Amino acid sequence: MKRSSLSMLPLAVLLLVPALTWGRAQDLQTIKLNEPNKTRGLPVMEALSVRASARDWTDKDLSLQDLSDLLWAANGVNRPDGRKTAPSAMNAQDVDIYVFLKDGVYLYDAAALALVPVLAGDHRSEIMMMRPGGPGGPGPKPGDKPGEKPEARPQAPPPGAKPGPGGPGGPPTQAPVQLILVSDISRFRMGETSLKLEWAALDTGIVSQNISLFCAATGLGTRPRAAIAKPRIKELLKLSETQYPLLNHPVGYKR
Repeated sequence: MKRSSLSMLPLAVLLLVPALTWGRAQDLQTIKLNEPNKTRGLPVMEALSVRASARDWTDKDLSLQDLSDLLWAANGVNRPDGRKTAPSAMNAQDVDIYVFLKDGVYLYDAAALALVPVLAGDHRSEIMMMRPGGPGGPGPKPGDKPGEKPEARPQAPPPGAKPGPGGPGGPPTQAPVQLILVSDISRFRMGETSLKLEWAALDTGIVSQNISLFCAATGLGTRPRAAIAKPRIKELLKLSETQYPLLNHPVGYKR
């Protein structure tokens, strides 16, 4: 009997580990965001004149006000009828914003001005995808192992590139906030899948421009990135077949 109890111990531990992991995810609290400050920032034309893609950020966390204003500008509710700062085809409001922070992943709830917990833990580095072989990326070389992916090798800096974090010869430093823009094409009331995907790309691009303009107007740094690990993101966020991760916006204070 004693031996039987001991033999059950590994099974009990295996059953307990997922339960503990789930408990940690549940420990994340909804983050209540501030009301947006609608009077801050540069005028539109001046913001356009300084808009540029950032590559290097400090590791300082965004203030709650900056994060609140960023998300509202991106795709917040700006009218009593629930319509948003970013238009969408047929007002489908198909674009969701997932916010990757160091403690977990959250979904922006525009109506409630809140971040709803999705997943605990720091997953910011898991969304990046290295360039495949071809222009701007590493191609196969003599001595490569059969089946080895070119992106698994470190990329050599271009001639004359300045080495170091954030420089042209090195990868971008990690911004404290990573936004993933996901379109759910099931929200379109009509149209073939190919047309819905076209609308999804257009709607996502508008949200992306809102983010870029807000950052330019307020001194934050960002850049739109399409080179993201889409299968990994879908797995992490448990997205449905109709949800497409299309763009990433790292956001932070510029170094």
